[in-house]
Amino acid sequence: MEIEKFQKLIEDTYLKKDARRGLSKTFMWFTEEVGELSHALRENNKEDMKKEFADVLAWLFTLASLSGIRMEETIIKYTSGCPVCSNIPCICEEKE
Repeated sequence: MEIEKFQKLIEDTYLKKDARRGLSKTFMWFTEEVGELSHALRENNKEDMKKEFADVLAWLFTLASLSGIRMEETIIKYTSGCPVCSNIPCICEEKE
């Protein structure tokens, strides 16, 4: 599925409800989903990881929509490689 179509699907499905909840409370839901993804990663549970990656992505798109951001436009930052060194793969020095 294309990025813009996914964002539209999420909007059609959830935007009215999420708008009533508001940006701050929706962000709290997003962080809860990130926590659930963290747990799935820690447990190395592939099935839960798939579900939680999907949930995190959906909530991220909702936050973008509530903020008036089109996700299709945001990925430009990475389409030419690393935004710092401009290389693929990145050759930036790791920071400790």
